[in-house]
Formats: sequence, structure tokens, C-alpha cells
Amino acid sequence: MTESLQLGPSGGGRPFLLERRGSLARMTLDCPKKLNAVDAATAEEMLSVLDDWRDDSEVRMVLIDSSSPRAFCAGGDIKAIRSIIGQDGPVAAHTSMAIPYRTMLAIARYPKPVVTVMDGITMGGGIGFGAHARHRIVTERSVLAMPETAIGLTPDAGGGWLLARAPRPHGLRFALTGGRMNGAQAVTMGMADHLLHSDCLPSLMDTLADVSGEEIDAVLGNLAAARAGDVSLPGLLAASVPVYDALTLTPAEGLPLVLERLEAVIVAGGDVAWAEEDVATLKAACPFSLHVTWLMQQKLASMELITDGFSLESSAVGRLLARADFCEGVRARVIDKDNKPVWQPASIGGVDAEEVANCTA
Repeated sequence: MTESLQLGPSGGGRPFLLERRGSLARMTLDCPKKLNAVDAATAEEMLSVLDDWRDDSEVRMVLIDSSSPRAFCAGGDIKAIRSIIGQDGPVAAHTSMAIPYRTMLAIARYPKPVVTVMDGITMGGGIGFGAHARHRIVTERSVLAMPETAIGLTPDAGGGWLLARAPRPHGLRFALTGGRMNGAQAVTMGMADHLLHSDCLPSLMDTLADVSGEEIDAVLGNLAAARAGDVSLPGLLAASVPVYDALTLTPAEGLPLVLERLEAVIVAGGDVAWAEEDVATLKAACPFSLHVTWLMQQKLASMELITDGFSLESSAVGRLLARADFCEGVRARVIDKDNKPVWQPASIGGVDAEEVANCTA
């Protein structure tokens, strides 16, 4: 049986489409102009649908994807969050973020198999919606990242928790710099399970429609094998390992050391483009967020449960929203786009360790 429900913006309702085929229920994010950025209202609608499918005995599997090859989900609507801060304060903004967090955790703990297709841009909250499912697909078009330090926040939505479990010290590097992973890198980093070519996607629903939960990985594995790709870490040079191998230090000790090591790589010459990019990114990032993210990676590494990871990340985000850096970061990166944020404090050395500790308590 096939049931197509056009419930996107043109259908007068939700910014996603719903479809049923056999025992498979499909949710397709459909707000391409916003790169499927999800606000609280959308997340609440998604959760309502997921709850219905959870209790529907005819639904045995859920597929979550995007109608656009450009993006699966670019994250939360940070302009809307900034607006809420301006109108109602940071507590109200943090409360609105709790709704998407609940939806992400529902996907992570869903009792039925969930397959997510992180094709295209998948950043920030997009990781939360896509990278916690039971079966996670990426393609040659995938771009995954947690770029929160660029806007005065820290990796959240369970993204920091995943990076704390990634091959070390690459997780720390991605957390601090917000560096972009391609599909192959995402598999190696533990952010995805199957690298499929995008030409497999149009027929994916038909492929999965009558597949049992126990067969999903085998079916997806066969599709991946048919278009096998390199799942190494191109761009993550071996030289970056000793540079970022410093997580046992405090952020006040470790961040200057990482920058010093990166500068030494550049001085030594050779293939140094990655180090030059990292230096530029770290110097442009919010200094307070870098300190918080370093400490968060230390703490998240010891947390086995995703719920504990979400709890710590949410607490830190709530405190960061109350600081001036977030609104300034969104202004500089998204609204005015001058890319000249005025951070408080302006340097890594000026960050107060006690304030950082309070933010991550």
C-alpha cells in the first residue's frame, strides 16, 4: 500500500512530507530555502508524527530524508533563537531548543528501526536529527560539521557526545574547528554507517519497503559495496594527530599548545594547508566557546549514555545563550555577514577558567 500525504509548505502545513509504502513510513524534510533548518514548531510536529508511527502496528520502519540534494538539515534556526533572546530572554530561547532536543532523542531511542539519509549539508542540529538513528546513510555529496564555536556555542544535539567517541584526537579537532567531513570521513568518525552513492537514493524507499529490521544493514551494505569508496580520512593528515593529542590538559594549557604546534607545522613547510586553515579557524572562533568545548570533550568522553550527553550539552548551551557571544556570533556570521564578531573576551588567554567550569558543571 502506498499513501502519499503532501504536507509541506505548499500543502498548507508542515515543512515536511509524509509517505507510506508497505510497512515503511517516510518523513521528508521539505524547506529547501532554509536548508531544512528546524525550529521548535517543526520539531514538535515531527515528534508528533513519530509518536503516531511508534504506536501504529502497520509501521515497522521509518525513513527520514530531504527533498533537496543540497541539504539534509543545516541545523537549528539560529536567527530565530537570537530573536527569542532579544524578545523574551535567554531562558525562553533555551526552552525553545529543548523541543528539538526531545525529537532528536526520540529518534535515538526509537523502538522501531529508523534510517536517516544525511545527503548534502548536515550541520549542528542536523547531526542531532540524522546521526543518532539506528541506520545512518551518507553520500558523496554529504557535508557534516558541528560549527558551533564560530557562533559562540559548543557542539550540542548529541554531536559533541559523538565526537568524544570518534577516533582520537580527530574528534577534538572537529569539535574545536567545526571542520567539515565528507561522507567517507563521517563513516570513519562514527557519525554514519553506510556510504551510498546518491544515485541509489531515488529507489531507496522501494528497496526498503518490505525489508525486515534484521535485514536493513545487509541491504544497505550491499548498496554501499556496489559503489564502494574510500573510507579513510583524506585531509586529516597523520601530522594532525600529535598536534591535537593534548586533551588531558586544561583548555588554558591545551589551546595555546595546539596553536603553537600548528604554527610549528607551518614553519616546517611541506603540505601545510590544513594547519594554516586550522590556525585561521581557531583564531576566528569564539575564545570562550573553545575553552568550553575543550572541557566538554573531556567530560563527554566518560559518558556512556546519549541522554547524559544531551543533558550536559543542553546545560552548557543554556549558559552560553546568556552570554553576549552567541547573539554577536549570529550577527556577524548570519545576519550582517561581516565575519567580524567582537568576542568577550577577545582572546584565548583572556578567558576565565572559573566561568568556563561553571558553564560545564
